[in-house]
Amino acid sequence: MTFRYDVTHTTVYRYNKPVSFGQHRVMFRPRDSHDLRVLATDLQVSPESDIRLIQDPHSNSIALVQPRGEATELRIVCQLTIEIVPATDDPLALEPAAEYLPFAYSVQDRLDLEHYLRPHHDDPDGKLIKWAHQFLHDGESTRTRDVLARMNAHIATTLRYAARDDEGTQTPLETLELGSGTCRDFALLMMEALRRLGIAARFVSGYLYDAALDTAPAEPAPAAEAGAEPDAAAAPPAPVTGAGATHAWLHAYLPGAGWVAFDPTNNLVGTQHLIRVGVARDPALAVPVSGTWFGEADAYEGLEASVVVHRVAP
Repeated sequence: MTFRYDVTHTTVYRYNKPVSFGQHRVMFRPRDSHDLRVLATDLQVSPESDIRLIQDPHSNSIALVQPRGEATELRIVCQLTIEIVPATDDPLALEPAAEYLPFAYSVQDRLDLEHYLRPHHDDPDGKLIKWAHQFLHDGESTRTRDVLARMNAHIATTLRYAARDDEGTQTPLETLELGSGTCRDFALLMMEALRRLGIAARFVSGYLYDAALDTAPAEPAPAAEAGAEPDAAAAPPAPVTGAGATHAWLHAYLPGAGWVAFDPTNNLVGTQHLIRVGVARDPALAVPVSGTWFGEADAYEGLEASVVVHRVAP
């Protein structure tokens, strides 16, 4: 079974007087893989712009957009059609040596995973490492898959999701102190905690499909074959948080399973409804749209961004 989605990501910057623009970096095109295929993409920018595509150090596809002339609005509309192939086997089927924590990566893996293993945020009083270690010393299983599942669920159930328009990401210590954050904050918290347990982790930016927000006309469902398993997506959808905008989660590298998706905002693991676009060792390196403008200081009026994800019949 495959899942096909149409995605439209619209970003609009508004100004009360004409301004000029520097180069903008737009991360919108996923990288093709065995589990994600890009079927079509389109990028429309107003005012007229020069656009070229490059790959960053993580092999993410980046559109470099240079708007021409002055304008009171910069509108960037990214459209794509993608197909996701869910894993048919257990996504957490690990190598025997990695079944329990702590485990050690091979020498070759450590060389490649170095930047994802090293913590990027300070923990001067050891609060974060103490928080991470509770999932090892709470009297429950120390199986790797169980520890990660407990941490993922703990963030989703004990921290409060609070949308924030400000740019940037809270530090893990700020998120723990506040007891709240956005999907980016929750992903960074779990990433930094896993790194302190010796598990490589990277940040993922992308989109989240929410059937409750899919208001497009329903596609006719294909007839089920005799004896076929029911389509899980046809069941009443569970509520999710973070759809309707860009979403963030993390990958943990587990020997035998590779990069496995964990979404601590929604307590999801390896779901087919997470549409990854870019990966990075830190959230600051996976901003969906970034750039500069030049004009009077009071010209900027604000930003509007929206994401529409529609599931279509394959």
